[in-house]
Amino acid sequence: MAGYTEHISVSGFLGIGYGTIASLFMGFTPTQGILAGVLTWVGGMLPDLDSETGRPIKELFSLTAAVASFVAMRCMIHKGADPDNAILMAVVTYAAVRYGAASILSKFAVHRGMFHSIPALIIAGETVFLAYFSDSYTVKFLMAGGISLGFLSHLVLDEVYSVERKGVTIRLKKSSGSALKWFGKGLFGNAVAYAILLTMTYISLVDSGVLIPPQQTAPIENIDAPVKQASPFRTTERL
Repeated sequence: MAGYTEHISVSGFLGIGYGTIASLFMGFTPTQGILAGVLTWVGGMLPDLDSETGRPIKELFSLTAAVASFVAMRCMIHKGADPDNAILMAVVTYAAVRYGAASILSKFAVHRGMFHSIPALIIAGETVFLAYFSDSYTVKFLMAGGISLGFLSHLVLDEVYSVERKGVTIRLKKSSGSALKWFGKGLFGNAVAYAILLTMTYISLVDSGVLIPPQQTAPIENIDAPVKQASPFRTTERL
């Protein structure tokens, strides 16, 4: 499979191209293009969050925590929260992702498990779509597309590196097919991944207006209220 350097290099170049095209040819602002490019770069490293402990993984968790904290702060400010509360939320989010999530994943996640899968790719895109606050759904789709493109580049690169060529002979390594997959080997991992996927998909469809959630029934009027009696002498309606 591809190494850490290859992943960040490929996703970085993709991010530059994605952000440039968005800014120059798709009508987005330069700032939006840069953000989309950065998300593409980050997305190219996300599948390796389940890797063994090492310096690159610590750096990746630190970067992911930093991005999550900025998103949390922006969310709080967007909702009109006090600046101090927004900063506090950013700090808490950073600590939760950097230390809490890292500890949980190190104990339960399996490398090249469902983190390296198409459902995980979709979940990453939907998470960014819901977390990025914007009045324009086009901008939200741009950001979700960036993280998804980077994520996809990681999976494709792993599959490319699983093909070994010796002269005219092509041989597939044992890791072949372990990245671009819909299901993993463990039943529990598959169940958790698809439960998250279905939940995130439903929320995303509701948020984008594709699905309309069930509305609450209108309150029943008080049947004990007095009813106005019609005149017994009125037998016809005047036109």
